[in-house]
Amino acid sequence: MIERDNLKWRDFMANRVEPKLIKPLFETLQKESLITLATIDYETTGPNIHAISWVYAPSEEKLLFAVDNRSRIIKNIENNEMVVVTIMANESVYSITGRMKVQQDIITGLPLKLALLSLTIGEVRDVMFYGSRISQVPKYEKTYDVQAATKLDNQVMDSLKKCTR
Repeated sequence: MIERDNLKWRDFMANRVEPKLIKPLFETLQKESLITLATIDYETTGPNIHAISWVYAPSEEKLLFAVDNRSRIIKNIENNEMVVVTIMANESVYSITGRMKVQQDIITGLPLKLALLSLTIGEVRDVMFYGSRISQVPKYEKTYDVQAATKLDNQVMDSLKKCTR
């Protein structure tokens, strides 16, 4: 937790809406992170939640995602570009809303057919309930070949970083 004059960063975020990522979130999103992405389902018009780890913040105003190009996410955002990303970081839970679009149908140079999605951030909210904090960020592990997973993760994240140049 970042401290400033004996006050924690959380004290500055309480009940505030930010127009872009705060520094701790930007730093967290420089590497593979577990997030959830909420879209509006194109068939039911109800909420649809997706867990994603291939996400990268090239700036405080933008997020990039790599998803299977056959994912339901694609059709959902083609019908409604408004999305919400949820992330647990900086001892709290944050809601990031904005407009998402397909930037590339297929990211070249990868062994999988992944689409590049771009989110323009509209607002960032600290949505953790009052008087609490996240004491341990959720962890996950790949359940298939660890070496293959690491190689693929590195390739995808490197591709996301190159897409910002």
